[in-house]
Amino acid sequence: QETIMVKLTIVGRVEDGLPLAQDQTYVNQQDNASFLFYKQQAELLLKQISKDPLLHPKMSILLDHHSFHFLVEKNICYIALSDSSYPRKLLFHYLQDLRKELDNFGETALIQTTSKPYSFVRFSKIIGRIRKQYMDTRTQANLSKLNASRKQELDVVTEHLNDFMQRRQLSETSEISSLDPRMSVSTIWCSRYLQDIALKWTPVTIIILVILVIFKSSFDYDR
Repeated sequence: QETIMVKLTIVGRVEDGLPLAQDQTYVNQQDNASFLFYKQQAELLLKQISKDPLLHPKMSILLDHHSFHFLVEKNICYIALSDSSYPRKLLFHYLQDLRKELDNFGETALIQTTSKPYSFVRFSKIIGRIRKQYMDTRTQANLSKLNASRKQELDVVTEHLNDFMQRRQLSETSEISSLDPRMSVSTIWCSRYLQDIALKWTPVTIIILVILVIFKSSFDYDR
């Protein structure tokens, strides 16, 4: 059924978060607001992973009634979006198939050096071909994959998108604070209130000090 199939696939470089390829099936949906939203979220997550790699090579991130699934191997991140009803074990079979195909793709140098997003159009077509094999979860091949791994626990970390992003932001803030001692100074010393006081009273203080110096000089001279 269309409601539970894989809806979006992006393959990206972990090093800098550059998306290398996507399923060309969705090229005609570029004007679809819902599709664009999920694609932007996938690209944002890829960027986050490039800043702070996942602690686990497999992860699922929940968003509404959808799930983003990640497989990270050899500095490449494979991302797939599906309805939450889609069998997660089957989804990771799909991502593993993409990994094997990319290993055999034969353009390792280009993967490492390209700077243009979504430049691997040829691999995008491969993604579409493999994705078709996973559209129907009830095919004999897919049922066999599910049954073969039914007794195996899927070692995947699951997290909600908001929790994931908040944790990343806190981590970035803590890292900045540790690198810049000024960031650890109490926020009261950086407050606008104290800045206003300084701007208001500093000139007055300087004038008073000048008057005192002149007065003291005059007093010493008279003596």
